[in-house]
Amino acid sequence: MDTPLPTIAVVGLGTMGTGIAEVLALAGREVIGIDISEAAARQAVTSLEASTARAVGRGRITEQERADALARFRTYDTVQAAADAELVIEVVPETYEIKQQVFRELDAVVSATAILATGTNALSVTRLAAESQHPERVLGLHFFNPAPAMKLVEVVSSVLTAPPAVEAVTRLARELGKEPVAVGDRPGFVADGLLFGYLNQAAAMYEANYASREDIDAAMKLGCGLPMGPLALLDLIGIDTARTVLEAMYSASHDRLHAPAPVLGQLSEAGLTGRKAGRGFYTYDAPGGQDVVPDALTPSPEAAAGTGREIASVGVAGSGTMASGIAEVFAKAGYTVVLAARSQEKADIAKSRIAKSLERSVTKGRLTAEARDETLARITAAGSLDAFAEVDLAVEAVAEDLEVKQQLFATLDKVCRPGAVLATTTSSLPVIAIARATARPEDVIGMHFFNPAPAMKLVEVVRTVLTADDVHATVRAVCTKIRKHPVDCGDRAGFIVNALLFPYLNNAIKMVEEHYASLDDIDAAMKLGGGYPMGPFELLDVVGLDVSLAIEKVLHREFRDPGLAPAPLLEHLVAAGCLGRKTGRGFREYARR
Repeated sequence: MDTPLPTIAVVGLGTMGTGIAEVLALAGREVIGIDISEAAARQAVTSLEASTARAVGRGRITEQERADALARFRTYDTVQAAADAELVIEVVPETYEIKQQVFRELDAVVSATAILATGTNALSVTRLAAESQHPERVLGLHFFNPAPAMKLVEVVSSVLTAPPAVEAVTRLARELGKEPVAVGDRPGFVADGLLFGYLNQAAAMYEANYASREDIDAAMKLGCGLPMGPLALLDLIGIDTARTVLEAMYSASHDRLHAPAPVLGQLSEAGLTGRKAGRGFYTYDAPGGQDVVPDALTPSPEAAAGTGREIASVGVAGSGTMASGIAEVFAKAGYTVVLAARSQEKADIAKSRIAKSLERSVTKGRLTAEARDETLARITAAGSLDAFAEVDLAVEAVAEDLEVKQQLFATLDKVCRPGAVLATTTSSLPVIAIARATARPEDVIGMHFFNPAPAMKLVEVVRTVLTADDVHATVRAVCTKIRKHPVDCGDRAGFIVNALLFPYLNNAIKMVEEHYASLDDIDAAMKLGGGYPMGPFELLDVVGLDVSLAIEKVLHREFRDPGLAPAPLLEHLVAAGCLGRKTGRGFREYARR
């Protein structure tokens, strides 16, 4: 087959434009780089020389391939140079005025058959196309940063775009080794449409002093497996850029979740736009630097520490996967553990589950046989909560039902000795409502482990308005001893992780409801464009649609935001019994085991 679009112009040689030029040149295209700034053009050449040299050093390309790619990249300071290009990709600043001016100038230069692509991630492709004399040849071609590494390319059609233009750039994207996803014209498209709402909510959470920037970022990295925390990512993207994207999204959706958090405007106006300025949510070693340096907001280890209570023995209430996992974690760390269930049989089954887990660790070389035996010996299975009489810390891990938890804590109040710390692992219920079932709410705290507890490093430590300081200090110290990362948060629905994660999942469902994109394209967009370990629909099916719906309802009830109302499609699937992997069908169908 003929090589599609052999000569391509890139207008705007900033970081993204230079990255796109590199991808094209390495793929054998003649690349015309255009920027009105001679300094930007020189920097683009220097960057391309350096990145291709690194590629040679790592064995990814040969010295000859590098020389050929560099020879194919030429820079100019006027759009007149794009006259012979079959495709022009503009990556100029994200404003209608600048982009429309570029399109008007290109109309007077390029051939009638040339395709004009905008690299916008926030502006309306249709509105940009309307400025062109040939709107049928205008489309969006949204690469992700860094362009050489990121696989996703969103191919954006307006109502005016001719199908052959879409087919041509889609074929090009595949030949570049990218994964093209076809989307319609709305602000944010798929990946940014989901990503920026989540980032905005994280900024609002920080602005409300609900949690520190460090804890918000650690929670999302450790709790969801994301490559970066949301506030660090905002600094990388540019806080001013994020604000522009959100403004465009809000103007189209009028969804309060997209209304830029005021802190984004305040930081932007102050010139604290993130890494490029040397300061944003964090402070960096220099403008454009990557290394975070301590500042006035950096917490000191001494401030986090406090005098806590002595913990030597731990009781874990429950017989499910979470309870057995938590018991295993404490026993591995050297604590004496009582694992109590509603019957001795259930407790014994839970302990046998721990034995199998430990055996797998021995088989994989992660644990010695001696350590396995010592860990199991520290665990006593009991058929009643009466066995908690002498424990120093009682951890509840039963069903996510407020009445059930309240009854259990009323029993713990009677059984546990004075001064024992009582912890709930709830992921969505109000901890204070559970604490009030006891006569000692000051001893009650949330310890939200993540599943599977032995593998996941995060624990959300949830203080109520009544939790004693020494109880909080005790639990943080215990988390460190069991080799978990504690993050502090207040007692409100969703805590950190679920409060940020589930609105994002809900918005993904709404995209499907609106027929904007398919399940597969949305999952691919978030994995390839956002670096997420799982797409939203893969994750929903793993978590369970019933569990997800319950959390969405709690969030909606607490915050009263219409944007948090559960998507009707989620409610319909749950009503139909399609709960995800556990039932063999959720958003997708699964083979029965």
